[in-house]
Amino acid sequence: MTRPLAGVKVLDFSTLLPGPVCTLVLAEAGADVLKIERPGMGDEMRTYQPRAGADSANFALLNRGKRSLAIDLKAPGSAERILALVREADVVVEQFRPGVMDRLGLGYEAMAAVNPRIVYCAITGYGQHGPRADVAAHDLNYVAESGMLSLAAGSDGAPVVPAALVADIAGGAYPAVINILLALRACDASGVGCKIDVSMSDHLFTFLYWAMSEGEVTGRFPGPATGLVTGGSPRYQVYRAKDGRFVAAAPLEQKFWMNFTRIIGLAAELVDDARDAEATKRGVAECIASRTSDEWRAAFAGQDVCCSIVSTMGEAMADPHFRARGLFARKVVTDAGPLTAAPVPVADAFRAPEATVGYPRLGDANDAVLK
Repeated sequence: MTRPLAGVKVLDFSTLLPGPVCTLVLAEAGADVLKIERPGMGDEMRTYQPRAGADSANFALLNRGKRSLAIDLKAPGSAERILALVREADVVVEQFRPGVMDRLGLGYEAMAAVNPRIVYCAITGYGQHGPRADVAAHDLNYVAESGMLSLAAGSDGAPVVPAALVADIAGGAYPAVINILLALRACDASGVGCKIDVSMSDHLFTFLYWAMSEGEVTGRFPGPATGLVTGGSPRYQVYRAKDGRFVAAAPLEQKFWMNFTRIIGLAAELVDDARDAEATKRGVAECIASRTSDEWRAAFAGQDVCCSIVSTMGEAMADPHFRARGLFARKVVTDAGPLTAAPVPVADAFRAPEATVGYPRLGDANDAVLK
């Protein structure tokens, strides 16, 4: 099958994580992505640790299959050179603060003037307008201000730093991909592109739909260890086993809960968790603490209980299920040898058959592009 974005040309002005993940997905689906970087240093992500030769492993994984153009956007004549590329481009992705591209002479209006079909996607933390539009922030700030962080607390009640960069990827990169594809579809029909405003913090509220509805209907918004999926129920908890490892138990539905309580040997008077959820939670914790994680793994095997042993990253990447799915089959060529490519949500039918692809060295496309 021809890759669905074959022939689509993308100019990527983004750095670090949200934009590069967005354009990585586009590149995997066949788009020709030209990454615009500063001469000398390039994307700051190139300097991160650990290194895989000349550049960081993170940069290599996030920029697989792209090309690099090193150009000083503030230098005289640079705007004209970029606009010449815009004439042949389909998509532009940038994540500067609002107004920066306009000051460079490369805002949406300037680009649309030379190419009315251009799809211009701006990814920012707080969007192109609003009281916080110019505020500097990172993923942790966005999850804090959306209310998401308040729902995840440790044993001392303090919010726990999330293990995943939810705002950057789920709030920024993926909505950018979705809206770029929608804009390309609309452009096919109308012949006119558009400017897309992607706010990473805005899109976190999709993940909090249940907390929003609970607060509006009951008048009480959930807090940590109170909601059904934030620690308030014994049916959605992480319990410590005898060997110090953890069981992630999520038998929410009644049939799963009955199977679970039977297997762990929960006292009959605690099975009805509606009477005293905290007492049931303590009872389940005592049961789980009585056996090792391996014993629970064996006990839960083949049973409908929605329970898992918490894996380390190494264990997860070696998991036979993920291996059978081919999740880690693709590689990125680096000076330090091949690295496992970051999995992206693009079906195999839409991706190139080549499993091993390189990443752009700074300015590797300069001769071809600028000549």
